Amino acid sequence: MDTKIIGSKIAKARKAMGMSQAKLAQQLFISPQAVGKWERGESMPDITTFSRLTEILGVDLNHFSEGTPTGDHEVSPPVKQPIVEASDPSLLPSPSPERQVQIDLTAIDLQKGDFADVTLHKGKFETSSLRGANFARANLSGTLFDVVDAREANFDGAHLTDCRFSTTDLTDASFRTSILERTTLHISGQGAQFIGATLTDVHLTKTDFRKTIFEQCVFNNVDFNHCDLRGMRFDGQTFTSVQFNKCALKDASFRGTSLRNVSFTLPFSLTNKSYLAIKTTCFDGATMDKLTYAALKGLRVIDLSNVTVI
Repeated sequence: MDTKIIGSKIAKARKAMGMSQAKLAQQLFISPQAVGKWERGESMPDITTFSRLTEILGVDLNHFSEGTPTGDHEVSPPVKQPIVEASDPSLLPSPSPERQVQIDLTAIDLQKGDFADVTLHKGKFETSSLRGANFARANLSGTLFDVVDAREANFDGAHLTDCRFSTTDLTDASFRTSILERTTLHISGQGAQFIGATLTDVHLTKTDFRKTIFEQCVFNNVDFNHCDLRGMRFDGQTFTSVQFNKCALKDASFRGTSLRNVSFTLPFSLTNKSYLAIKTTCFDGATMDKLTYAALKGLRVIDLSNVTVI
């Protein structure tokens, strides 16, 4: 397809609607510069954006094909359909089901953006600024956060299913009562708060959690891989089928926790440094199953005298 022909048709349709490049960009959630590049033939929208363009500009998809004339007469504002009143509601047409489309919010400034209660499936935030953004109670299934500044962002009560946080700064971000399922966290920054959160099938990889707060959380099928958990307090929380794989656990506390099918793999196998570090981990008042107890007891350096085995 000739990008200059396509760009010319986008420009004609936009002008026929009396719309500026900035207004069109706003409705497409992209930058005005991107629209300018289309119209100059330097780039071209993807197929999903073409579909949205037809709705906004009041044309059909064939308008953008190379063989279609570019005269102004072909573009006209969308015709408003007459309102039909029917005494029987069953005679009214059924609305089409709402589509879920991928929304790309890449490389834009969204500081303190209000996304509370939104439903965003397979969204994409890449190299974006989300500092102080509000995602409270949002449904963010399948959304990607990649190289994002999300300091002080609010994810309280959010549903984070099949999400991925990659190299994301979550300093002082809040995840109070949020639900994380099949989500991967590879984050930077410190001080995020997970209070009353539920984590299921979550992977936490190569992250420094020393200033992160976990309180009243439930961990199901969670993997901590090569994480720095020194001095962490997991007191009174529930761990089921959780792996601590080569994590630093010096001075970590599991007082009063419930541990079932939990594995601890030392970061440095059979070295004095590893045993001295795990020796400082506290399990006073914890309740654990026989297998978890046996594995910890096998390390021979942890005090399990105040543990209840079930």
